Amino acid sequence: MKAFLYVFIGGGLGSLFRFLTSKLIPVPKGMFPWPTLFVNYLGCLLIGFLMAWVLKSNLSRSDFYIFSVVGFCGGLTTFSAFSLEGLNFLKSGDYWTFISYTLLSLIGSIFLVALGYYLFRLGDS
Repeated sequence: MKAFLYVFIGGGLGSLFRFLTSKLIPVPKGMFPWPTLFVNYLGCLLIGFLMAWVLKSNLSRSDFYIFSVVGFCGGLTTFSAFSLEGLNFLKSGDYWTFISYTLLSLIGSIFLVALGYYLFRLGDS
């Protein structure tokens, strides 16, 4: 039961951070969704760093892991928002933005997960 509470609180904080980011970086309708890309990149960097630490510390079943990785990073990153934005670009015929946003999101996110992981490993050496 405690795990549900940690996911709930962490997810709420991650979602709140994502919401505040969208308010601080407004995007006019039909323009490139920079706030979503930013929080996805940040979440990927953070989850890479946290997972490296969790795995090194053998904390994959810990309350910290549940709160930070599952809760906070899960609430912060916005794959559903990314998917909706991509669909809207396709529906509007804006194929170039769809392709560039999809590629930037996927490649950048994978890169930042790896970067976070290796930055932790570098600092741990």
